[in-house]
Amino acid sequence: MALLIFANGVLDEVEWIRPYLTQATAVWAADGGSRHLFRLDHLPDKVIGDMDSLAPELQDWLTTNQIPFDQHPPEKDETDLELALLLAAERPEQDIWLFGLLGGRLDQTLANIFLLNHPALVGKTVQLITPTEHAWLVRRQTEVGGQVGDLVSLIPLAGDAEGVSTTGMQWTLQEETLHFGQARGISNRLTAEKATVTLEKGLLLCVHTHT
Repeated sequence: MALLIFANGVLDEVEWIRPYLTQATAVWAADGGSRHLFRLDHLPDKVIGDMDSLAPELQDWLTTNQIPFDQHPPEKDETDLELALLLAAERPEQDIWLFGLLGGRLDQTLANIFLLNHPALVGKTVQLITPTEHAWLVRRQTEVGGQVGDLVSLIPLAGDAEGVSTTGMQWTLQEETLHFGQARGISNRLTAEKATVTLEKGLLLCVHTHT
């Protein structure tokens, strides 16, 4: 079970999200992320942000159904998604699943990905989910479960990732360094239904693409 948060990125299709909704302890929208839930006809439990991205149709839908707003002024240091994540960090759920983080503005997309490393989220398992991908941070170790042939990319963030070792992948690493700004860790493939990744120092973004 997980807390689901919807951001105001691009989601061309939404029907694939329904199975995730059945596993949710709560569903939140970061401001305009409400539009994705509107398309699913699934009310959020809370809307967080400055509410500058709510179309009148959305506003009516939410207020008619008495959905609580955690409203903030437009002049603020945090994005709407960051505000939602800060609230999520205070809740007991270990898992946080994020939808609608990508697409549209490049600056927002990058900032949304980097929010996975927010200090308030240490100790939480935060996943970015798309129709074909799951992405999460690896600080020391992780497992990747999937089908043989699935793609797995390991992207160093915040500097080099040192002492990286993998099992269950076509191109294995043995206590090697993945350098920040280089693409060596892109597009590996699973050779087993479960793979492992460990590292001694640094931070990796693991992107699992289901084929």
